[in-house]
Amino acid sequence: MLILYRIYQILVMLPVLTVATILTAIIAIIGSALGLGRSWGYYCPRLWAKLFCAMTFVRVKVSGRENISKGQSYVFVANHQGAYDIFAIYGYLNHQFRWMMKKALEKIPLVGYSCRVIGQIYVDNSSPAAIRRTMAAAKKQLSQGMSVVVFPEGSRSRDGKVGRFKKGAYALAMEFDLPVAPITIDGAFDVMPRTAILPHWGTIKLTIHPPIHPGTDGHDLRELIDGSRSAILSALPTQ
Repeated sequence: MLILYRIYQILVMLPVLTVATILTAIIAIIGSALGLGRSWGYYCPRLWAKLFCAMTFVRVKVSGRENISKGQSYVFVANHQGAYDIFAIYGYLNHQFRWMMKKALEKIPLVGYSCRVIGQIYVDNSSPAAIRRTMAAAKKQLSQGMSVVVFPEGSRSRDGKVGRFKKGAYALAMEFDLPVAPITIDGAFDVMPRTAILPHWGTIKLTIHPPIHPGTDGHDLRELIDGSRSAILSALPTQ
């Protein structure tokens, strides 16, 4: 069965998804040029992400959507198990958002440029001035009622376990007094860990936890990091 699956991936899935990725990037660029980047920059990639899951026979189950409100800006923070975290969240969160992404991803031909024009936020920590530009880009998106999604671990897990959370994502929530909504991703590591070249069929579970709202004096950084990490761990097998 696995051999047939790999043949299908090489002969059918990879060509189709390559064309779909190029078309999605081009459509997003055209939409942005027409002033439609806000909607086209979300709904087109959302369909693209669902296509990735469908063609690799990956099922995504979501619980906790009732914990978030349409039209409210959030800083979503999620554990990062593998590449399919992106497709699962993009396709199935059902909430307008932009990613906070590593600046190195901007170098991907066509895709990197399309991400920039639709408002994805490239994180540049190379200098104080670069950090200010990153914060300004985030502020622009958040002030328009958009949410952002961040992987506070910074990179994909090497063993499927949750690593240390960096504080960068939480600085946004503190700066703009926004609720932080933790998301647990479970199953993406089995579908495609960082060492894999091709994915495997499977099921990914997304658990959207109740947001952590700022108090009267705003957020406490340590409590915010620890609270969101605990929430994420609560929906995972024992770490």
